[in-house]
Amino acid sequence: MAAIGELKPPERILLGPGPSMVPPRVLQAMASPVLGHLDPAFLAIMDETMNLLRYVFQTENALTFPVSGTGSAGMEACLVNLLEPGDRAVIGVNGFFGQRMVEMARRCGADVTVVEAPWGQAVDPEEIRRALGQGKAKVVAVVHVETSTGVLQPLEEVVEVAHAYGAVTLVDAVASLGGVNLPVDKWGIDICYSGSQKCLSAPPGLSPVTVSDHIRQAVNGRKIPVQSWYLDFSLLKTYWGGERVYHHTAPVPMIYALHEALRIVQEEGLEARFARHATHAKALWAGLEGLGLRLFVPEPIRSPTLTTVEVPEGIDEAAVRRRLLSEYGIEIAGGLGPLRGRIWRIGLMGHSAQQRNVFLLLAALGTILHEMGVRVDPGAGVVAAREAYTS
Repeated sequence: MAAIGELKPPERILLGPGPSMVPPRVLQAMASPVLGHLDPAFLAIMDETMNLLRYVFQTENALTFPVSGTGSAGMEACLVNLLEPGDRAVIGVNGFFGQRMVEMARRCGADVTVVEAPWGQAVDPEEIRRALGQGKAKVVAVVHVETSTGVLQPLEEVVEVAHAYGAVTLVDAVASLGGVNLPVDKWGIDICYSGSQKCLSAPPGLSPVTVSDHIRQAVNGRKIPVQSWYLDFSLLKTYWGGERVYHHTAPVPMIYALHEALRIVQEEGLEARFARHATHAKALWAGLEGLGLRLFVPEPIRSPTLTTVEVPEGIDEAAVRRRLLSEYGIEIAGGLGPLRGRIWRIGLMGHSAQQRNVFLLLAALGTILHEMGVRVDPGAGVVAAREAYTS
């Protein structure tokens, strides 16, 4: 076998749907000395990480911790703990990740009722009400920001409807936590999960979860054990809680990274962070429209963390993405499922949500589209974004 050279990944400007760019402070934290996962010093870091997560989730929930795994692990953890065979779940689907929740819930043996909305639109709370009126449901699940479309789902009415029918609310906040307002306790969200790699700007590999106290008690009272030993909250709480009973070897450097990323969130402040995401998103939207492009999602339900833009007719969207990456070092993503080849997905999340990134992307995209034959002023996007910043 030939010798393998030193690892030297290229630097990229990450403006896709995740991961986002990681601040130098977070990378430095990962290089700290590795401690044992039961070392008293590491246990103190765990406590601080849980407190910081409570701050970001805006909750007092005791069981608030990061699952060792990506956002999909958090999704599965919540579903396998909530659902037993025969339970009914009502799941709002308006994109790829709502569909993933349906698949996982069915693997739990649940009777799933799907409440669908077209991709690019929000799920209608009245449709959820009608589904709940057809029979008792244990869980109502929705995605806060659908990563496949950029729709920001209004949550308060969904939670109110679910609770009126005695159902538990489960929210996917993978692309929203730390980027848009998500007051878990104020809105009455029962259980919520996210991902470390998006608006929090830590590397991928952890899924923050918060579980209300009455849900935690319900999990303890299940008729049958949780089908996943690794994701069983009743076992995980003995490691993350006061008992500190060994469950699995925690990914220590990843906890360091999340801890530092959350410190950065706290230093900035939630309101300032939400305002920053909104400011840069509005400038991006203005710039894209300045280039003559159409945004896929109506503005009232458009997430500031993830923007979807329609590909001009006759343009090879993958070729544009390849040029952005090879010529400018900028990553954006294409569409999923029925939107494959029809949209680009642009993330301004966490550390990636910066004015310079908005200008760089708009300048590069304008140049590429002009060179590919689109009738556009290559600099029009930057001009429109600058006007948005100053207005």
